[in-house]
Amino acid sequence: MTDGIAALSTPVQDEQDRFRKSLTEATSRFLSAQRSILETVSSDSAVLVDAIERLASGGKKMRPLLCYWGWRGAGGAADDDGVVLAGMSLELFQAAALIHDDIIDRSDLRRGAPSVHKQFETLHDDGGWHLDAGHFGTGAAILAGDLCLSLSEEAFASITAAPERTAEARAIFNRMRTEVMAGQYLDLLEEAVGPDRHPDVAVQQALSIVRFKSAKYSTEHPLCIGGALAGASPSLLAGYSGFALPLGEAFQLRDDLLGVYGNPALTGKPAGDDLREGKRTVLIAKALQACSADQARTLNAGLGREGLSQDEVLELQRIIDATGARDEVEALIAERARASYKSLEALPLDPPCRDALSVLAEAAVTRVA
Repeated sequence: MTDGIAALSTPVQDEQDRFRKSLTEATSRFLSAQRSILETVSSDSAVLVDAIERLASGGKKMRPLLCYWGWRGAGGAADDDGVVLAGMSLELFQAAALIHDDIIDRSDLRRGAPSVHKQFETLHDDGGWHLDAGHFGTGAAILAGDLCLSLSEEAFASITAAPERTAEARAIFNRMRTEVMAGQYLDLLEEAVGPDRHPDVAVQQALSIVRFKSAKYSTEHPLCIGGALAGASPSLLAGYSGFALPLGEAFQLRDDLLGVYGNPALTGKPAGDDLREGKRTVLIAKALQACSADQARTLNAGLGREGLSQDEVLELQRIIDATGARDEVEALIAERARASYKSLEALPLDPPCRDALSVLAEAAVTRVA
């Protein structure tokens, strides 16, 4: 999959590329300085930053890019260190969330490579160290994720802008972090409650998780943070939310489909990984709403079973397809995408900003990885 940048005009593409370059260079300098600090404690601790840097160097940089275009759409200058720091902070927060999410989900892969806790487990094995390698890997990854959260805050705190603008952006940033933690907990809770949840309630819970665990921090908050830093009016911030929130929900609903039906060569994760992890997504909730008692027993028995074979994954996929749940989720994605594009048309943006946001939106909704 491309990230859609080729569809942009050359001047806009060049501007976006310059921002990405500035983001990469600033992140490298920042993490290098943090590595030096850790090495004053012990050279052994530098691996924490190494793990963060490997993870932060990947990905499509959707959140920083939304932050940038939110900044530009509100009148921010193209070359400004403040929006680069905001983008770096968002990317570090994303890295921390991924590290912890992979631990919670017992996921061994991230972007086609070992997840951070598996990297530390391998470090233990390769060193021939004592005690349990899995426990060491989990503990070290929790610490790496905690450090990443701390560094995200440090980066954000270093932004220099007008006090009232910084305060507005800070309020959004703080709310974003609180909502993500609550959303993560609700996701964990749904896996634990599982079959005991009434299907109708499960759908509403799953939609709430989509909104607070992913949608707001993936699209809405990054766009609004950039806008707030540039002094966006309340009406513009409201317009940003109207565009970005349904986009974020469509993005996560697409992710839920990929977690069940995605091509491992593209997603970097095994086929049906969300089924093995027991994810109670909107897709699963919709399926349980419509399936027979026998189908529900099979689906509930398979969800969260780590040793689920490929044949069993295919059986669960067939059940979900038979209920029409996959088509329903596709319809939800299309509905939210339409709402997002309609809101984008109403935003008072110049053509380059509108085009950049349109391309990012299309890539988020149609992605295959």
